[in-house]
Amino acid sequence: MSRRADSDETRATARPDREDGDRPDPPDQPDPPGRGGRPDRDDRDSRDDRGRTAADADARPDQPGADAAAEPVRTEEAHITAARTGRALTTSALHAAATGADTFPAVLREALGRRGLSLERVSERLKARGITISQATLSSWQRGRSQPERARSLRAVDVLEEILDLPAGTLRSLLGPRRPRGRTTPPGAEGAALQILGEDSVVEKALGARFRHFNQETSSLMVHDIVRIGESGTMSGFSTTNVLRAGRAGADRALFVLSFDDEAAEPVDIRVTCGRLAEATYLKGLKSLVLEIHFGRKLAKLDTTVVSYAVEVSPSLTPATHYERWSRTNLHEYLQQVYFHPGALPVDCHRYVREKVGAPPRAQRRIPLGAAHDVHVLTSRCKPGVHGVAWEYGP
Repeated sequence: MSRRADSDETRATARPDREDGDRPDPPDQPDPPGRGGRPDRDDRDSRDDRGRTAADADARPDQPGADAAAEPVRTEEAHITAARTGRALTTSALHAAATGADTFPAVLREALGRRGLSLERVSERLKARGITISQATLSSWQRGRSQPERARSLRAVDVLEEILDLPAGTLRSLLGPRRPRGRTTPPGAEGAALQILGEDSVVEKALGARFRHFNQETSSLMVHDIVRIGESGTMSGFSTTNVLRAGRAGADRALFVLSFDDEAAEPVDIRVTCGRLAEATYLKGLKSLVLEIHFGRKLAKLDTTVVSYAVEVSPSLTPATHYERWSRTNLHEYLQQVYFHPGALPVDCHRYVREKVGAPPRAQRRIPLGAAHDVHVLTSRCKPGVHGVAWEYGP
């Protein structure tokens, strides 16, 4: 199914930042189990999706708790599925906006993906040249968590340009001013998302540089998700209504990320009924859809607005088994509904909660099928975490 990160909801697992700064690099060591092989840390990606979930990005169909591998995002892999703006939006422009092109992290990520080099191999090549830079530090550089500053690190950047076949000075010229010493704490919105989604999440990869300020001007108050399961047992579409409140004056837009487990499940139509769709970019390598929806006005502080959209999905290869929403903030109320086709009724349905993406489910409880062949879960004072509904089909 799919998972979504709506306005302030997402899913992932958190891990402490590693900074280069002026501190010694951590010793060389392989990535922790289950993390090697993601594009941000390596050449590969992680993701999951056979239902949908919501978060500050949006929702995605997916298998509970699993992150599946995906290829690194390339510019040609991003394509527009819908952009109702009255004008053409180019793939390259949308991809650049989504990945923060022309920044040190983005250019480093693109070069690594183009050369097909893992962080482990890059670290080994640097070591062969007499420069010890750990995989953790390289990963931190390409995610924008830290930047090369010390003499040894800057020397490593020069060698990286050679290893990655970049013109001399390409990476050096993109380095910003020196950062303060010591470990830094991620901004509130980013830190809250990391607590639920974790680092290197699909949402972070899909948003690129924009993840750092992911919907920090707004928070969700109420969310209503409706998921529809077709006759084959695969998701046919879903809709979301989100009531947002501005944390500061001037907020006028929100980002949503929807991810899909199955490569065959792609968005085929997008309708925005409250708000204006400014961007709709499908990143095939990440199986994720990025929506930017404008409110139509600038909000005053504590002002509220409603965003509603619906997405039609192409058939998956396998039946959907659950739907999740990731929330990084407290919701006043969350209503989750799943409608099943009469020809594909489940034999068992239950709700569950996870503290963060990848954590074991808890608070599981069976829920009955209604007369309209639907199940629903209404949660008041919904705490941050992963909130899902799962179901099983008979033999």
